[in-house]
Amino acid sequence: MPSNTDASAYVLLEDGTRLDGLACGADAPAVGEIVFTTSMSGYQEALSDPSYAGQLLTFTYPHIGNYGVSAEAMESDRIHARAAIIREAVNREDAPGAEGGFLDWLTDCGIPAITDLDTRALVRHIRDAGAMRGGVFPAAMDESDAGAMIEREPSMVGRDLAREVTPGEVIVLPATGGWPPGQPLSNGVAIAMIDTGVKLSILRNLRARGATVELHPCTAGVDELLSGAPDAIFLANGPGDPGALDYLVRTVRDLVGKLPVYGICLGHQILCQAVGLHTYKLPFGHHGANHPVKDLTTGRVEITSQNHGFAVLGPGGEEKILGDEPVRWETDFGGAELTHINLYDRTVEGLALLDVPGATVQYHPEAGPGPHDALHLFDRFVAEIRASRLEAKPEAEPRSQDAGLDAPRR
Repeated sequence: MPSNTDASAYVLLEDGTRLDGLACGADAPAVGEIVFTTSMSGYQEALSDPSYAGQLLTFTYPHIGNYGVSAEAMESDRIHARAAIIREAVNREDAPGAEGGFLDWLTDCGIPAITDLDTRALVRHIRDAGAMRGGVFPAAMDESDAGAMIEREPSMVGRDLAREVTPGEVIVLPATGGWPPGQPLSNGVAIAMIDTGVKLSILRNLRARGATVELHPCTAGVDELLSGAPDAIFLANGPGDPGALDYLVRTVRDLVGKLPVYGICLGHQILCQAVGLHTYKLPFGHHGANHPVKDLTTGRVEITSQNHGFAVLGPGGEEKILGDEPVRWETDFGGAELTHINLYDRTVEGLALLDVPGATVQYHPEAGPGPHDALHLFDRFVAEIRASRLEAKPEAEPRSQDAGLDAPRR
């Protein structure tokens, strides 16, 4: 590790903890909530995931940047994390798919980064003390000035970041495949998605299964969401505190029972709040690609990709579900049943509504980065939406696929 005299940057936490290192990105300070990810690859996907808006991302895997960066690996149109904290950063671009160096990319995008510091010590401190505000600062910046910047940064609790990453207009994305595979595109479904920061890989998976996806701003009202006669409502992932999104919860509450409603990550939390359940902040969140989750509907354990700082309370208000039984909630719309449980800390990872159509998962079945154990959930989502459509409109004509844009804008 560099000595204080050799250091060109440092990390400072709101409790006064300081770690020195070497600047390796843009020459600027950055503040926000400091979190860590345990993923061993996918650094570009993580940094461009809108769910990391307002956060500084610490990588537990030591070598970051080994295979460069490429346009294909982007999960949105820009970097959303405010800074990268790394044990040993490299700037190689000699991998077959590389289109540039990792550190050059960070610098060009104006994202500060720091390397050659003890990320293990930083992660252990966050695990013990909880995620907290902090920053990455040039060594020339006085620590008292850095501390003042951190103090001015709002807490993640009560913070609405969805408005910062949502699109400013409706965007229509046509299906790219049929469902079941091999069937014509006209056999697909139409989804109205409330875009609170959706990842491109979620959109790719839905569109490849015959779904036309209409992306709406998070402030869209019920009439706007229903105007295109969708077959289902989808709630995306995204950043910030679900407890700060009362306006969105009210909108979703007015949609439950009218159409099937599905949610991933933040969308899971929003749907749960809309039916009367409650969320709470995790001590240091779930960020990484190695979280074991048990699917209680099949009994299988799947390794999942996760990125969230909040979770849903159990039926009795408990933060952890101790058994593997599919416990039930009584919601404002009837029963709900636990479908997925996190085997690391026993938190709620998914549930299904029993009396109205709808289901959620807390983790990311699309991975990006991560394992593909849970990719089959997109098959389940689309199959359930098609079944609900046929039940509601048995004589419906096949749905045509209108032309649209290739990727969402933010």
